[in-house]
Amino acid sequence: MKILFLDQSGKPGGAELCLIDIAKSYQKSSLVGLFADGDFRKLLEKNQIPVEVLATQVINVRKQSSLLQALGSVGQLTPLIYKVVQRAREYDLIYANTQKALVVGAIASFFARRPLVYHLHDILSAEHFSKTNLRVAVTLVNRFSSLVIANSEASKTAFLEAGGKPNIIEVVYNGFESDNYQTCETEIKNLKQELGIEDKFVVGHFSRLSPWKGQHILINALVECPENVIAVLVGDALFGEQDYVQDLHQKVAALGLENRVKFLGFRSDIPQLMAMCDVVAHTSTAPEPFGRVIVEGMLCGKPVIAAKAGGAMELVEDGINGFLVTPGESQELAQVINTCVQEPEKIATIANYARTNASERFDVKIINQQIQKLLQSLF
Repeated sequence: MKILFLDQSGKPGGAELCLIDIAKSYQKSSLVGLFADGDFRKLLEKNQIPVEVLATQVINVRKQSSLLQALGSVGQLTPLIYKVVQRAREYDLIYANTQKALVVGAIASFFARRPLVYHLHDILSAEHFSKTNLRVAVTLVNRFSSLVIANSEASKTAFLEAGGKPNIIEVVYNGFESDNYQTCETEIKNLKQELGIEDKFVVGHFSRLSPWKGQHILINALVECPENVIAVLVGDALFGEQDYVQDLHQKVAALGLENRVKFLGFRSDIPQLMAMCDVVAHTSTAPEPFGRVIVEGMLCGKPVIAAKAGGAMELVEDGINGFLVTPGESQELAQVINTCVQEPEKIATIANYARTNASERFDVKIINQQIQKLLQSLF
């Protein structure tokens, strides 16, 4: 099967990492078309996946864009759509991996007469999207998509509530290669020495720095934890959120936590950093579509504390393979962190079960077989 994958991003986020795992299965017969250049292209090339940057300028439409802003982007989209139509005629189907890719892919599928598959990595709700973008996304999916692959039941439910057609959507979780999350003790020891945290209890937070990702909640929780508990924030601002990053630094200073919060920025050694942590915290204030970091923490054998909303509730059974806390409640988060400090043997049992369970439940080979079966059903 020859597939034209489309993705809007030049930066590797959760949806892009998922796409790499899927596209690997079609290396010899596929092309990933990107709407921006950047590290994601390099990552695709590193994995020997054919890739082409199709756009020459940034598409200035965000999830919260208004109708006027959306209309203003039409001029940018026209040459891109033309190019995608030409590429699509060489392939069996178009696989849109993001919302901007959906817009371009939907129009291209009509002109190229190729089926469209949309991989839904978002909660389609007013919390995440403007009314205009919601309406556009659902209308295009209902009109042009032959199949929607949702990354969780939460994403599927939001799609249906937004008016999506129920007979075209299937849920397939993200897949992971568990071997990628094995780290030796020497690497962990070296990282702790490098960061100067050998004798600390480390709570790791892994995501872009953004208000809805809730790094401020973890910082507030630290105040309620013992002095030897520190937070490591891995990630940085992506979409014009530098003001939030500045607010985080000011909050750390105001609370006197300069020696207990480390900002590491973007890193490529995520499995090693997770393995270095004692706990992985997920603090999103709005429902997460899936929660890739949650599964990654489990595969690293670490107890995960996740915000009780969205896809996280499908991944974590409270007290069984991790912990769930009320979104936005820093005191509740602090209580669970303190439990992890005080009861290491009990926590280790939970973390070990989580690793075994996650490696079976989210095995990339099984997930890719599910996707392949769905794609073949289109023909």
